[in-house]
Amino acid sequence: MRPGSLQLTDPEGGSTLPFVLVCWLVAALMVLGAIAASDAFLEQQEVQSACDGAALAAANEADAAAVYAQGAGAHLPLTQSTAEAAVADQLADAGVRLDAWSATTDGTEVTVRCTRSVHIAFDWLFLGGRPLERTAVASARAPTVG
Repeated sequence: MRPGSLQLTDPEGGSTLPFVLVCWLVAALMVLGAIAASDAFLEQQEVQSACDGAALAAANEADAAAVYAQGAGAHLPLTQSTAEAAVADQLADAGVRLDAWSATTDGTEVTVRCTRSVHIAFDWLFLGGRPLERTAVASARAPTVG
């Protein structure tokens, strides 16, 4: 045989380009996913912060008529109407935009539920362009006198 006439084929030879492209694609998706998750986390923290402030404001808003009529005992009396008014005032003063909120009270503790739909980074990729719903719940007790 003449040199050069024999062609050796390497069974493990081939292009590494597809492997490199797949690795870059996976890395890019991981980075985009981390950014989207961070954005969703920060949005949740913002909704939770607004809800916490509203619950504290409502817990500090005692029913003045009940206090004057019965006096202040072991706890300050809270009513549904004063709790809702305090939550609405707090959210308006803070300039917080929520899709929905509700406040309930048992007379000593206020529970506030806040909901907001947000668009996060790269939602077109991970959520199909739909907004992500963030919900937070916060409770606060009326301060005690003694």
